[in-house]
Amino acid sequence: MPASRVRVVPVEGATELFTPAFDEFLLALHDRLGARVHDLIAKRAAMLARAHAGTPPAPLAPSPATRGDWRVPAVPADLRKPGIEISGPCSITSMFINALNPGPEGERAEGDLDDDEDSGGHRLIDTVRATHNRLAAVHRELRFTDTERRREYRIAEGELPFFMHRERGLHLFEPDVTIDGAPVSAAILGTALTLFYAGRAQAERGQGVYFYLPKLETAEEARWYRDLFDASVERLPALRGVPVRGVILVESLPCVYQMEEMLYELGPYAAGLNAARWDLKASIFEYVMADPRSVWPDRFGVDIKTTPFLADMFRRLVAISLKRGAVPIGGMATALPNPDPEVNRVAGESIKADKEWEARQGFLRGWVAHIFHMKTAADPFKQLIGSGWTPTPEMANPDNYPVRIEVPAGPITLEGTRRNARMVVEYVEGWLNGRGAKGIDSLAGKPGIHPALMEDLATGRMSVAQLAQRIRHHARTTEGPAAAHDFALVKRLLGEETDDILARLRATVTDDTSRAAYADAETRYRKSLKIALRWIKNYTDLDFRSLGSYTRADLDRIAASPDMF
Repeated sequence: MPASRVRVVPVEGATELFTPAFDEFLLALHDRLGARVHDLIAKRAAMLARAHAGTPPAPLAPSPATRGDWRVPAVPADLRKPGIEISGPCSITSMFINALNPGPEGERAEGDLDDDEDSGGHRLIDTVRATHNRLAAVHRELRFTDTERRREYRIAEGELPFFMHRERGLHLFEPDVTIDGAPVSAAILGTALTLFYAGRAQAERGQGVYFYLPKLETAEEARWYRDLFDASVERLPALRGVPVRGVILVESLPCVYQMEEMLYELGPYAAGLNAARWDLKASIFEYVMADPRSVWPDRFGVDIKTTPFLADMFRRLVAISLKRGAVPIGGMATALPNPDPEVNRVAGESIKADKEWEARQGFLRGWVAHIFHMKTAADPFKQLIGSGWTPTPEMANPDNYPVRIEVPAGPITLEGTRRNARMVVEYVEGWLNGRGAKGIDSLAGKPGIHPALMEDLATGRMSVAQLAQRIRHHARTTEGPAAAHDFALVKRLLGEETDDILARLRATVTDDTSRAAYADAETRYRKSLKIALRWIKNYTDLDFRSLGSYTRADLDRIAASPDMF
């Protein structure tokens, strides 16, 4: 039986999904598209190697994709709504339900980014839970009981946000699902599960099926997704009556040069472009990592709005979207609510200013990480577009915003390095605890007003990249205490920040239950420090392997290994 080629490690809920019919569908997609995944990954590696050898990414030669007057297919009304999308891991049921429900001011988000990528846990159990949760949400049957907090979560009455499904990217494989003994492409697996279950349920309800397409680098990769959707629709007739659309996440440097070509290659499935922030900056770091002239200042001060070459990348994205009839989607507001009203006020003002800037550039929506700030983040888009404002013809001309790569202005400080170190340790601890998104205050204990931010894998990647760049080029501080970066310095800062985190946790211990929780957390943080060191060392060696490519067993082995420096 062909489906016997598929092997699945037993996890809760998998048996109900990996049926003979689904296995047959998965095999059809794998046999048609799986080999190309490896070819595309090899081309990515070659492109990166060329950049490190002195030939960075550049615009492609003019082609029908850039010369013609084509436009993407009519974008569904759902995706043309101004406002906000709320993002979070759909494998964590309570968070997913909260995202679908109204915020404190009674309004729902326009869209929900139900994520199995940057904020997901990247385990098979996470993908299985995400699949079940998506299907239950479509049927409005999703509910969750938190026995520890004695709290019930269920979907409130009223119209739900439209769903934006985000699966893991082309660069990842799922080791716990194999075909012919080899791990399956995580992109094929996640897309297959979503289309086979939630997608068909959405089609039955007359809903469009929409995806964010992460980590794309080239137009050829966009064509691969077009072929994936073609093959899926051929095998699942229920999908033929509804729009299946993809929004490309612009989160890699090569992608910035090929946005127009990527929409063209995505063809009938193209709907829009999304302006990433941390992932795009991290990708720039990776492409310039070998160049000692490209050392960046503290990343916390590199604002899209005030850094001209980055702002122009965003404006170019909008221009291409306007030119081709696609929707331009902005970045994430990550601030979390705080018990202190003053912290919330300052966070709200920052979010409002950020989203007003995006709206004036022509973005239709942005993202938010928590329902608390949802209305604040949504209003600038709704108000500007509702006023009758429209982009100027100049804003729709990509030639007005050529791509250039520069080193941002700003200082290199020990405090910036320290914040990155704390961020990585905190993020990896959350990862070890099964969470791909975690609220982190990288300035905990420091004076001033600074809300915790919901950080995901993109922030961890960016923090590691900046630490590695400073080590690799022995970057010297330009403000504050004088220092030259090396492994010893970064290791010391990682250790100091870990000790500070644990001291703050230890101060909250009041009874046997909290003492046991602290002991578990201490173990994770000590492991996190060792894993962070390995991750940083890999980056200094130009090995940009994603944290999501490691199994939990791999991470345990790294944590148990002797110090490398």
